[in-house]
Amino acid sequence: MRLKALRVLFWITDIGFLVYWGITALKLIPPELLYNDYTNPILVAWNWSFMPIDLFISLTGLYSLYLHRKGRGAWIGWSLVSLILTFSSGLLAISFWAVRGEFDPAWWTPNLYLMLYPLIFIPWLISMLGSGKQDRAASVTGQALRQ
Repeated sequence: MRLKALRVLFWITDIGFLVYWGITALKLIPPELLYNDYTNPILVAWNWSFMPIDLFISLTGLYSLYLHRKGRGAWIGWSLVSLILTFSSGLLAISFWAVRGEFDPAWWTPNLYLMLYPLIFIPWLISMLGSGKQDRAASVTGQALRQ
């Protein structure tokens, strides 16, 4: 059950980042949905500074799903990298808005999601590494891993 939830959340998050950066680059977000001071060049640069980490999150998350599908135990490590980066991205954004004293649910909600959902899975994946389950996972068929 936990694995199925992780896979679903990876797909939502990783594709979500790709879509977000695509529509941001194409300037398709209506102005009323943009963050406060969105025309300020410093805030525009701040927002774009998240693009590399967000794209790396997508890359590592999707790669971990690929490795899992192939039955390779390395999916656990790549999942951890993706989750830790996801937490960090959300934490940095929430910290920024908190320091500015601004609360906009349209921006806090997705960033709290990014910050909190990894905390459910990180301890579980670390325990799999510590128990040697990643070695057993690599030797099990892909079907058994999907359970």
